[in-house]
Amino acid sequence: MNAILFPIPDANILDKRDQIIAGLAQIVPFENLITTLDERRAFETDALTAYRRMPLAVVLPRNTQEVSDILTFCHAHGVKVVARGAGTSLAGGAIPLEDSVVVGVAKMNGVLDVNFADRTMKVQAGITNLAISGHIADNGFFYAPDPSSQLACTIGGNIAMNSGGAHCLKYGVTVNNIFGVKMVLMDGTIVDIGGDTMDAGGLDFLGLVVGSEGQLGIVTEATVRILRSAEGARPVLFGFEGVEAAAACVAAIIGEGIIPVAMEFMDKIAIEICEAFAHAGYPMDCDALLIIEVEGSEIEMDAQLARIVAIAKQHGVKVVRASQSAMEAAAIWKGRKSAFGATGRVADYICMDGTVPTSQLSYVLKRTHEIVRGYGLRVANVFHAGDGNMHPLIMYNVNDSAEQAKAESAGNDILKLCVDVGGCLTGEHGVGIEKRDLMRHQFSNIDLAQQRRVVGAFDPLGLLNPGKVFPLDM
Repeated sequence: MNAILFPIPDANILDKRDQIIAGLAQIVPFENLITTLDERRAFETDALTAYRRMPLAVVLPRNTQEVSDILTFCHAHGVKVVARGAGTSLAGGAIPLEDSVVVGVAKMNGVLDVNFADRTMKVQAGITNLAISGHIADNGFFYAPDPSSQLACTIGGNIAMNSGGAHCLKYGVTVNNIFGVKMVLMDGTIVDIGGDTMDAGGLDFLGLVVGSEGQLGIVTEATVRILRSAEGARPVLFGFEGVEAAAACVAAIIGEGIIPVAMEFMDKIAIEICEAFAHAGYPMDCDALLIIEVEGSEIEMDAQLARIVAIAKQHGVKVVRASQSAMEAAAIWKGRKSAFGATGRVADYICMDGTVPTSQLSYVLKRTHEIVRGYGLRVANVFHAGDGNMHPLIMYNVNDSAEQAKAESAGNDILKLCVDVGGCLTGEHGVGIEKRDLMRHQFSNIDLAQQRRVVGAFDPLGLLNPGKVFPLDM
């Protein structure tokens, strides 16, 4: 990511901007078409704010048919399209191009059906992650994937990036909790993929769509799996004197076949930042913190925690503190869920997203600190330890171009390290533009060519979210 470049805009499309806007105005109401410079500025970037491009226009459809009509029009005129949920992508996945139209799904935020008997729920793509669980909470159900941005991020964006979250250690990421989608192809064709049950018959197109970063089509509806809420849940704080000891404890717990609901990691810098923001009662005299949550009946939770505590003691745990109330549990999770925002109060940062085998956590954490220190910068580590999904926050001054270059180089080195120890470039944030030029470190040219062929089968003209995922020189 040292020199992120964007495709050169198509001058012919830029010259036709007024004509394109006029065509879009025939499809959606005036208030759903954003064309002025000031209004478009809100869509020129996403959560990877160091990079931005101003789109030709932004259109906010209200239903699947309007999405189909928009894509049919753009396909006929050779106009590039970038789908957008809430713009929370940390990999630049929703950053537009100057000759593209942004299709935002924010107005498509309804609940279409709830089936408690079959434990399914059909929603529009613009509904927020947290709103799905909120809609069914009074009935004792929830939707499992819970990204830290769940208050804002949409299910459409979650599907595009195959988002995860703290509780996905037990319940899986987005692809494990989606039964089917309604999707519009670039030529306007509306297709239904999957169904109302897991593993629908036929080819696994759903596995292709989830995580495809908006390059195969625009998802407008999704059928998600909902689950019965557990009888009880208990987050426990485990404080350690050393980062390596905490990481080794994680590997040992997983190695024993114990799967808590969640197992989150913070190093000392992250502990200090999150505690200053959330006042969650984190132990400030520890160099590393694990938040481990178990669920079930009181007997089940006690039994599982007893095994976990015994393993933690073998790794020199210094503090073991269980939440004593629902308020205390909420505070513990508020600190973790607010980590990215809390860090933003302290410094600008780049959030990486490499995934490694849990047996390699200690080594990768050690090398991460060494890499970042080598560039003269600081890093806060807060991540999903149970599945090895690391999120080092490399802090720098965004107004200092030299520091930004150092931060990006450090991030590249960390991601390469993740691949080299048997992991991968991304666990849930996607590739976007952030990791695009690192794809060759994980995949051969043959692998990448095959992936491009799959994309081309859905979008032969390459109009959907171009310039993402694949190196530009392919």
